Amino acid sequence: MTIIKKEKKGNITIYTVKKNFDDTKMATMMSKFVQPSMIDLILKDDADVYTEEGKLLLKFRKDILPKGDIDIFYDNIFAFASLETSNRGSAGGSKKKNLVDNPAIKSNIFGYFDSWTPSHKIKFGKLGIKQPLGVRECRFNQTWPEKYKQTIPLIEEIDHLYEKLTPDHYKLQKKKANQTPFHISNTSFTTITTNMNFRTAIHTDKGDDPEGFGNLAVIQRGTYKGGETCFPQYGLGADLRTGDILFMDVHQPHGNLPMRDKSADAIRLSIVCYLRTRIWERTKGKTKKFMEKHNRTIKKMFGK
Repeated sequence: MTIIKKEKKGNITIYTVKKNFDDTKMATMMSKFVQPSMIDLILKDDADVYTEEGKLLLKFRKDILPKGDIDIFYDNIFAFASLETSNRGSAGGSKKKNLVDNPAIKSNIFGYFDSWTPSHKIKFGKLGIKQPLGVRECRFNQTWPEKYKQTIPLIEEIDHLYEKLTPDHYKLQKKKANQTPFHISNTSFTTITTNMNFRTAIHTDKGDDPEGFGNLAVIQRGTYKGGETCFPQYGLGADLRTGDILFMDVHQPHGNLPMRDKSADAIRLSIVCYLRTRIWERTKGKTKKFMEKHNRTIKKMFGK
């Protein structure tokens, strides 16, 4: 990594950095795992990082999220976040489209989503009906509404920091969220992804608002080393732990270093909050009454 400029502004270190290699080389590394040899600098303190073109790459803040909200979120999401899936494709290090062949990992979503599951589609076929509008309430908030409510305070705090630290991106995303009832109340987000002890391969995020800015929080239980979130093209990463927040350009290639030296109870639960563009596109201008009727119809159809 080449640091073009480094300065201090209060407690925040501000870096301007240059790529270690070009986009052609980066393209050959997608869906592969970040290796320690690729990373020159791991951020462990408050920092802002800009590219040599002046574009914000990330803002990292330590120990800024409320512990009480973190503990409540964790206690209510743990069982759901522990469920395994095989649908993460390239982020899980796989290029296969057959879900049976993909590795099973603990990656789950709640809030709202913009596609039907295979079981949904089978049910529609058996009933002989046309698929409804392709937006749905996720299983967690549908089946466990009280637990879902308990997760909201932490999500709202992440939203507040988003507005404070990257206000221009936030304003554009919040405008979209306000145009659809299918969003998490009082936030700019439609969807939350949780990843438990999941080492993501090098990937870029897809489906989120391109005008927004990504974020990542981590809840740690037990002890471990590693697991840092990295941008291999720039040779740097950030070591997130409980209470930290990372705002990041998720359209730049990123992934995780492996967790190592783990205690038997080691857990790294990452939390990603975002707005899915297709939800906004399909439901902008819809009313809350429409959303409630749509959600009731789906629940009735699937016996939930």
